[in-house]
Amino acid sequence: IPWAPQHNVVSALMEIRRHPVTTAGERVPAPVWEASCLEEVCGSCAMLINGTPRMACMALCDRLAQPIVLEPMQKFPVVRDLIVDRSRMFEALKRIKGWIPIDGTYDLGPGPKIAPDLQAVMYSLDRCITCGCCLEVCPQVHRDGGFIGAAAISQALLFNLHPTGEMHKEERLDVLMGPGGIADCGNAQNCVEVCPKEIPLTFAIGEIGRQTTLKWLKDIFRR
Repeated sequence: IPWAPQHNVVSALMEIRRHPVTTAGERVPAPVWEASCLEEVCGSCAMLINGTPRMACMALCDRLAQPIVLEPMQKFPVVRDLIVDRSRMFEALKRIKGWIPIDGTYDLGPGPKIAPDLQAVMYSLDRCITCGCCLEVCPQVHRDGGFIGAAAISQALLFNLHPTGEMHKEERLDVLMGPGGIADCGNAQNCVEVCPKEIPLTFAIGEIGRQTTLKWLKDIFRR
């Protein structure tokens, strides 16, 4: 494709879609990929770029080794071309109840006050865009495996820290103490290295490990 300044991978794919021909001039079907916000917020354009999981909207072509090789992520079922099915991530959020429970039957009033230092920790965890990069590089994650992954663990911590969200803390910890939970983490720390939002994933895993250990001890003395 023609060179253009500040071309990112998504804009390069758009150019290919406009003129889907090979270097030999043969017309071929246009590649299919997923993208939405184009500003590293939606997480949908994650793919392997030269073998590394990255957001295509933030990968500038000028800064990539040539030729650029694009592949779908390998830890997720491929839908078509560069599109993968990330349903396992959303199912993991359901398992850990990644939400604030509000049934709408009564007015909760203003939200609880949260100390600034706790706000800072929660904000660092809240930046997750469910892109799947952390699962892609995790040696414990397999397409048919049960490990819940760093993303869901970090979101469990986020809601456990929230004054309202902590009402489901015990249930979240029960899930993470079960099969596919925190014990399956091998502490490779690849996740924190590749996260495009620089979420402190290893901190979250360590803190959830502490919380599950305390719960395990409490459960022993409750028997």
